Amino acid sequence: MATISSPLFAFHHRPSDFSSPQSLNLHRPFPVQLKPLPRHSFICNSWIGPKPVGPSTADVNSATPTVTVDAAVSPDSTAFVIRARNKIGLLQVITRVFKVLGLHIDKATVEFEGDFFTQKFFVTDSHGGKIEDQENLDRITKALLEAIDSGGGWGTETSVGPSPRGIVVRRAGLEPKPKAEKMFALMDRFLSNDPVSLQKDILDHVEYTVARSRFSFDDFEAYQALAHSVRDRLIERWHDTQQYFKRKDPKRLYFLSLEFLMGRSLSNSVINLGIRDQCADALSQLGFEYEVLAEQEGDAALGNGGLARLSACQMDSLATLDYPAWGYGLRYQYGLFRQVILDGFQHEQPDYWLNFGNPWEIERVHVSYPVKFYGTVEEETLNGKSCQVWLPGETVEAVAYDNPIPGYGTRNTINLRLWAAKPDGQYDMESYNTGDYINAVVNRQRAETISSVLYPDDRSHQGKELRLKQHYFFVSASLQDIIRRFKDGHNNFDDFPEKIALQLNDTHPSLAVVEVMRVLVDEEHLGWDQAWNIVCKIFSFTTHTVLPEALEKIPVDLLGSLLPRHLQIIYDINFNFMEELKKRIGLDFNRLSQMSIVEEGAVKSIRMANLSIVCSHTVNGVSRMHSELLKTRVFKDFYELWPHKFQYKTNGVTQRRWIVVSNPSLCALISKWLGTEAWIRDIDLLIGLQEFAADADLHQEWKMVRKVNKMRLAEYIEAMSGVKVSLDAMFDVQIKRIHEYKRQLLNILSIIHRYDCIKNMEKTQRRKVVPRVCIVGGKAAPGYEVAKKIIKLCHAVAEKINNDADVGDLLKLIFVPDYNVSVAELVIPGADLSQHISTAGHEASGTGCMKFLMNGCLLLATADGSTVEIIEEIGEENMFLFGAKVHEVPALREKSSDDKAPLQFSRVVRMVRDGHFGFKDYFKSLCDGVEGDSDFYLLGSDFASYLEAQAAADKAFVDQEKWTQMSILSTAGSGRFSSDRTVEDYAETTWGIEPCTCPS
Repeated sequence: MATISSPLFAFHHRPSDFSSPQSLNLHRPFPVQLKPLPRHSFICNSWIGPKPVGPSTADVNSATPTVTVDAAVSPDSTAFVIRARNKIGLLQVITRVFKVLGLHIDKATVEFEGDFFTQKFFVTDSHGGKIEDQENLDRITKALLEAIDSGGGWGTETSVGPSPRGIVVRRAGLEPKPKAEKMFALMDRFLSNDPVSLQKDILDHVEYTVARSRFSFDDFEAYQALAHSVRDRLIERWHDTQQYFKRKDPKRLYFLSLEFLMGRSLSNSVINLGIRDQCADALSQLGFEYEVLAEQEGDAALGNGGLARLSACQMDSLATLDYPAWGYGLRYQYGLFRQVILDGFQHEQPDYWLNFGNPWEIERVHVSYPVKFYGTVEEETLNGKSCQVWLPGETVEAVAYDNPIPGYGTRNTINLRLWAAKPDGQYDMESYNTGDYINAVVNRQRAETISSVLYPDDRSHQGKELRLKQHYFFVSASLQDIIRRFKDGHNNFDDFPEKIALQLNDTHPSLAVVEVMRVLVDEEHLGWDQAWNIVCKIFSFTTHTVLPEALEKIPVDLLGSLLPRHLQIIYDINFNFMEELKKRIGLDFNRLSQMSIVEEGAVKSIRMANLSIVCSHTVNGVSRMHSELLKTRVFKDFYELWPHKFQYKTNGVTQRRWIVVSNPSLCALISKWLGTEAWIRDIDLLIGLQEFAADADLHQEWKMVRKVNKMRLAEYIEAMSGVKVSLDAMFDVQIKRIHEYKRQLLNILSIIHRYDCIKNMEKTQRRKVVPRVCIVGGKAAPGYEVAKKIIKLCHAVAEKINNDADVGDLLKLIFVPDYNVSVAELVIPGADLSQHISTAGHEASGTGCMKFLMNGCLLLATADGSTVEIIEEIGEENMFLFGAKVHEVPALREKSSDDKAPLQFSRVVRMVRDGHFGFKDYFKSLCDGVEGDSDFYLLGSDFASYLEAQAAADKAFVDQEKWTQMSILSTAGSGRFSSDRTVEDYAETTWGIEPCTCPS
């Protein structure tokens, strides 16, 4: 053990006076209501007062820094004993803290022990005396711990990766020397949340951020100022949460997903921060309406469909439940596409969602990592061992953009880090220096294309290559960030599984498995077996796929060209797996071929799902039915080999977004009748509504809330389409991605049947018809012609029905264009009936039905995906079920075409085929696809049952007391389908993480 002693650590700096207990204000009082909140909270591993100088056995074995105080060791000074992991520059950081706090260091000793050192500083105050006041000792100790944990934040600026051009890095010794009391007084408290403080912040941002006169600014500029004011408060919590996680060093979850459908951030943030009413009051006094400003925000175009919305819900729940977690994704410049309807046809336009900036993100110009592509692999000898070295042919920089995600009812605010692709700075500069400006611009455009658009068209080789580039760019940057964070506090990769859980959200991030192996073997020089053991402990995999043919595959030629070293590693993984498999099942070549990661064939490919299963410790389905399909059909061979790997976690949605934000009237009503708002965090309390399901007073208030929501939706429909709808009608909604298996066509054909029946009725009979407003919304993939024809048919039928005087208000058909989260927040609360009518066995989970269920909307559904579990919670009597069951579908597909479709079905298809709604030739292929043996999704087989369910819904709607009771029971039974429950299940049985609550 080496000992260094030096008296030269004394500083001749005029200190602040420590005689006043207020001079170093590090103490933060507990916040109450609208009072300013404490800026920092410290959890110190330290003693105050005379204690033995040497660290305890527990401290010696811990990576957590400790600060102890020994006032008895010297009569003239106070000894601060610091034990921490050795880092370059840390001694200077510690001495700088003493200097900034106005203290003299008389002498210091340093003892090194492996990767740790123990420093003893003998310190005096500004008058040269001992520091004996307990409060001041406590404050100094906390300041030291914070500085050590921040890795040099006291006057030392650091960056990840190469320092970008044009950024000045402060050199040691040139830092400013503020008085301690001034520095801490300025940063002592959180921003206040009272309306007056919010008004001041908003006006400051109007003038200094938006650069508008505070006497002249419009709604959009007011929104921007409000958003920045709210973001300021998120950042305060974000910093403290991250510092607390760093200090406690818990096991962290890293959630890898290529899609996050976040929706608008303002409404969700102010609700979770608990400042919605204060914001509304502040704006009202300034002459603005909160609701109007909230509408100024566009949706972040970072995903599409259920998988992306699930990711967003899980981030909300992870923050609310205090789990230490990060999300990683891509910062798409254009997102999916903006759906525009012209003459009933879908047209795709770029979604320029970033054109006006995004006030919710924080660009981290210092956090960037090089991501490599192409090149060759060479063999070299290192320390007598042969190793593979990848020499890339192209490098792109990944720049981080952070998006704080606040929890509800907690100080915890976690992070969603999104990566944007930028050209490699060195290569870019070389091009400019040689005068090759055009090539520099082309390289920049090529690099930025990687993160330009969600779901590039992969029907061409170039499209496939771009998609693979996206996948690897995303996982490479994320893993560099994760491993860098791990190495900041740990130096043994055997600890990796104890500190890190990596969640693969579908197969898009599956290359992360190979990348971890490459880093551990090629860069950290671990043995293959050690690296493989680590990989198999850290990954869990959730698949959202139902059909085996939909599983992702990557052509070997493409992978070998773009990522040559990764292809080698995949071959090695597969070879070892095949050898192990032969020992388990023998030479069953058919089964070996099916389970191999490498698929032989006309196009040799890598099966990404097989790779994920082989390398993950857990494989999750997203509903109980989905899990059974995985075990018996999709991954049957793998389940028989490793049954212990397979679990399921039924998807959930967050009640904060889908009740509190989107349906505030219902939120207030629920809280009133339950007598508490605790259900917003503990949604199981919703079951208490069952007690009041038959209460006449609740019925009256419940119907009033639903009527108000229908009025909002009706106003939107009229403004959007020009069609005026009756509030007395049943609002019948089907909004989701347009796909044959989701059977929007079945819905449209039933609407034609309903229209045909009304047209053939006597006027006296029409008085008995339950009026309906049928609402359909969703996007069709650009290359999916059948889905586009379904959209056109919907508009053609709507044109006929909505302009027929005989029908009037008895039937209307509305298509909602450019369906997104914000539109859903308007449509879902106003819906009476919601349709989830996929062919049984084709929907993995279906989170849309959960959102409607929470809002008291009744479901008309097949027994598919999570609907099976909804039936268990609310009972068949409270929903309208129809159609073939999963086990019946194969037999129905084998039946003779003559036995499938009823006459009503044939009639409505004939109406379309004969041109009753126009476009006869255009719809011919659509009709061909649902008649005879071509009816793969069983529209004809399920049509009669579907009409019966629709009739049952009509009958129930007439009895409004019964309908309202069913609605209340739907909401009461929705607690099981909260993403809070999903995340808790994952945390306990898959990720192995525990809550880490940042103190108030």
